[in-house]
Amino acid sequence: MTENMIAMVMVFVGLFLIGGVFSLARQGLKIGAVVCAVGAAMAITAGVMWW
Repeated sequence: MTENMIAMVMVFVGLFLIGGVFSLARQGLKIGAVVCAVGAAMAITAGVMWW
């Protein structure tokens, strides 16, 4: 049960970071958006693989 909870948290963090990508892109901060997108991709990948 704990492993599934950690996986869900990782996916949630990834989705939260995707929201940050849109926010940073709208503000014109492209480097920040790219960094956030890489973090989101890693978090979602970790959550899916952990599941």
